[in-house]
Amino acid sequence: MLYKSTLAAAAACFTLATAAPAPASPKQQSGEVGAFSIGQVPVPQSAVKKNGPRQYAKALRKYKAAIPERVHAAAVAAADGSSSGSVAAEPSANDEAYLSPVQVGSPPQTLMLDFDTGSADLWVFSDKLPSSEQTGHAVYQTDASKLQSGSSWKISYGDGSGASGTVYADTVNVGGVTATSQAVEAATSVSSVFSQNVDTDGLVGLAFSAINTVQPKPATTFFDTVKSSLAQPLFAAYLQRNAPGTYDFGATNQSHYKGQIGYTDVNTANGLWQFSAGTVSVGGTALGTLGDAIADTGTSIILAPTELCMDYYQQVEGASISEELGGFVFPCSATLPDLTINIAGGDRTVPGDFINYAQQAGQCFGGLQPNQGLPFTILGDTFLKSQYVVFNGADSPQIGFAAQA
Repeated sequence: MLYKSTLAAAAACFTLATAAPAPASPKQQSGEVGAFSIGQVPVPQSAVKKNGPRQYAKALRKYKAAIPERVHAAAVAAADGSSSGSVAAEPSANDEAYLSPVQVGSPPQTLMLDFDTGSADLWVFSDKLPSSEQTGHAVYQTDASKLQSGSSWKISYGDGSGASGTVYADTVNVGGVTATSQAVEAATSVSSVFSQNVDTDGLVGLAFSAINTVQPKPATTFFDTVKSSLAQPLFAAYLQRNAPGTYDFGATNQSHYKGQIGYTDVNTANGLWQFSAGTVSVGGTALGTLGDAIADTGTSIILAPTELCMDYYQQVEGASISEELGGFVFPCSATLPDLTINIAGGDRTVPGDFINYAQQAGQCFGGLQPNQGLPFTILGDTFLKSQYVVFNGADSPQIGFAAQA
């Protein structure tokens, strides 16, 4: 059956002449970077309260999906500290949060940013925010001479939360490669869901530039800015469980995967890394066909059709939907089956223990949750940490998968 939801190589300090942010026209780039990598660093556990309900609500909010009242209530309880979800003492119990250091501005300021293939905005906390919203964050120090007059940006979600601000043409250094006149979206207003998330200072959007929110003219992403100077027009995500990962730009790294990389075409109609996935198996038993899916490094968990979630958790002893926590939970002692999805002609397997996302209130919160009627599955980090994923931005984009080495 087809599952459908029933619920409503590094270059050092190489400077590029880059594509300018809106409203200026893109400039030709000069020189060749070849390839480079940017590593992640762990956020200290003391700074992170990894909480399943909050991540579930965040993922639904990002895609403007309906957020059930129980999920909303659980996320609110997590935010105000009235729920008991927290990082366990051992990283193996609750994987740490990992971010990448990016230098923004001149002189450069190091901000800890989340590389997000599910959005196309490079936005950061800035000195234009009220001081109360800057607390706990490194902020971009704006330069009035670099302001792009008349340009603005705004990200809004179905629950009314969001962020917005002004646009600057400034220097951005990722992995030793510098883009000049890159569109830097400086936040002047953020909702509490962002300001309270003190482990990140903003995002580097790596989806397609067509969905960038800068007005009156969309800006180019960092990847699109440097793409023509790369040896190959691609980047790859090597995200790991319980260890920092790496993003490779311009070339794949053979030490990060085994076997062959299988590629499939990308449907760019939504501006996302969307593709068609095949048969889904749980514990070796084929259950159905997944259909449309999106690879999103900015989402922590997997959001899938309700029937698939039910089929999966039926094979987990003691699993249930928790009204308190808003999603599927199970005893932390339970054995979780592997989840396998056939993509690009190969079986891509998520080990069962990867689906144990977080310990909450004496139970464990699943890294696989219902997508609440979205027309596609979101393959977030729970899935991506089992794969080496190649995002090829050629004229006919493709996405590739291989098992991690």
